[in-house]
Amino acid sequence: MDGFYGVYWQCKKESDCAMIAMIGDDSEDYLARTSVKWLHKLGLNVMTMSPAKKDYGHHNYPLERIEKAIRWLKSFGNKKIGIVGASTTGTLALTAASYFKDITLTIGLTPSDFIWQGFMQGNKDGCKEWPIEGESLFSYRGEPLPYIPFCYKHPEYWHVIEQETKRTGDMINSKKLFDDSEIAHPITEDETIKIENIQGTLLLIGAKDDVLWDTAKYIRRMKMRLQERPHKCKVEAIVYEHGTHFVFPESMLKMMLPVGSGLFVKIAFQSAKKHPKECQETRLDIDQHVRSAIIKWKTEK
Repeated sequence: MDGFYGVYWQCKKESDCAMIAMIGDDSEDYLARTSVKWLHKLGLNVMTMSPAKKDYGHHNYPLERIEKAIRWLKSFGNKKIGIVGASTTGTLALTAASYFKDITLTIGLTPSDFIWQGFMQGNKDGCKEWPIEGESLFSYRGEPLPYIPFCYKHPEYWHVIEQETKRTGDMINSKKLFDDSEIAHPITEDETIKIENIQGTLLLIGAKDDVLWDTAKYIRRMKMRLQERPHKCKVEAIVYEHGTHFVFPESMLKMMLPVGSGLFVKIAFQSAKKHPKECQETRLDIDQHVRSAIIKWKTEK
């Protein structure tokens, strides 16, 4: 589209509310399409966005793309614009909302409160992921945003993830990478997302048993930041004991995986294997919170 990579999915019911949805690795992949179906049921137009076609890395992603998408959505009659992201795009959703005041509903699933170094995915020297020197997750006006560098460089970066994944039996476990990097390079104010600039409603969701990174700690820090700073957004920050990295609304996960959604999560993460009931209760609760936040936002004057 005009200066950004995204796909617009208009709701059959007439709506002047749009959600920028960054679920999945590509704007038209299965996860993206499922999130569209789920959001359409709530009466929202949807713009799915991703870094580029089948680009599974995140490095120097220009925030201008979100800025252009907002302008495009407004030109199509959308008066209210929200944004939702999960995992790395949860962090992107928070960052974009802190820059652009037109976003009035921000949903961050398992986000971090800081920006980290950019990375690529694919195959390089037998590694499935590697950090990119001198690049941030995001950029704005041609400059990479300040970021925390990973303390492990290629190929050790992937070897640490691989060893932790093997040790724990999870599908992927990168928590040590993030914890060690934060010890080696304590977060500065420049690298922290200015969530106090976010407008409207902010919904933060994570679980203590997330093994990709310590999102529970990051969400606690964001709550403290908002207590210490003037802000206009209404925040709801929810941290569950169990829920893993897949803190999707239960009905969305069931649409993604009509058969065996719970089984997939159990296979993916050891915590879900040990606490399947609690993880499902978490997703059911998230379902209510996300739906409620969207419905309230849509109807607010």
